[in-house]
Amino acid sequence: MLQLSDKWAPRLLAQPETGMGYQIVRVRLHDGREFEQATVVEGVITDIQGKKEIPFSENEIADLIVTGYPR
Repeated sequence: MLQLSDKWAPRLLAQPETGMGYQIVRVRLHDGREFEQATVVEGVITDIQGKKEIPFSENEIADLIVTGYPR
């Protein structure tokens, strides 16, 4: 799991929830890599579909985009 700092709150709050209390997001990193279907619950990236661990740190994140794809 990866706890996000408060700086991401406005970005996440401006986008719709995917389901009750969570968002499915695309994580875009500064180096251009993207990770689809990351689950964010209360400011925590809890998992990324197909990954056993979160393969980046918060300072590598350029953007979080709600895709809304249900699992």
